[in-house]
Amino acid sequence: MKPYVTDHDLHIHSQLSLCSSDPGQTTGRILEYAVNNNLSTICLTDHFWDPAVPGASEWYAIQDLNRIKRALPLPQAEGVRFLFGCETEMDRFFTIGISDKTLDELDFVIVPTTHLHMDGYTLDASIGYDEDGIKRRRELYIERFARLLSADLPFHKIGLAHLTCSLACRNPENGILLLLDGITDQTFEELFSQAAVKGLGIELNFDASEYGGKEKESVYRPYRIAKECGCKFYFGSDAHHPRDFDKAVNNFKEIAKTLDLCEEDKFKI
Repeated sequence: MKPYVTDHDLHIHSQLSLCSSDPGQTTGRILEYAVNNNLSTICLTDHFWDPAVPGASEWYAIQDLNRIKRALPLPQAEGVRFLFGCETEMDRFFTIGISDKTLDELDFVIVPTTHLHMDGYTLDASIGYDEDGIKRRRELYIERFARLLSADLPFHKIGLAHLTCSLACRNPENGILLLLDGITDQTFEELFSQAAVKGLGIELNFDASEYGGKEKESVYRPYRIAKECGCKFYFGSDAHHPRDFDKAVNNFKEIAKTLDLCEEDKFKI
């Protein structure tokens, strides 16, 4: 089988995302990154909540369709597909912030179920980081994943963003590993088996150099199970600044090597 080719990056922010606001993070700079690294497909995924869907937070209300469309038209280069997508949100009521109409307009949409750092918006503000809080966050991690799978979405162009993101449990240090280690293989198998049937893309987006030993296996375990269940994977740098591009592709290659991915494992838009 042909080894997995790291020829894409489907999770990139521009200066239009409020968590970037970096004047250097232009669509032109993003295209330059693709050309310099022989990427054939990239996708702009600025943060977005659809005005047609009630429930936007103050932060998300600013990041509406008119705002993200300011990036258009996207610059082009020979051999590079520059797709127009978004990173929407799932609130604490499991509402996903995008309408069917807007879904039709976008090439790719990523949904983070692990954004459990927005107190009062993505989770109840009373949920903390003590033992009970971590247990509740673990339960929400599972439920939010399941709710995404049960949504009426065109899964052929939907990605599940950063499953091992530290924002799900920022405290204590490496709290995300405590959260993940408490989820059984069976639970992951049930979720990823459904994801494979639906055709949901699974994002690979973490710093491979950050973990070693037992911690490394804690991070890779969900993805190993996803692979066994037949899920398809894509890479995302989650870049917010030009410096984030420096090590992105080498990081992708290290993850692909560790998971022993082949081209058959690739999520394709």
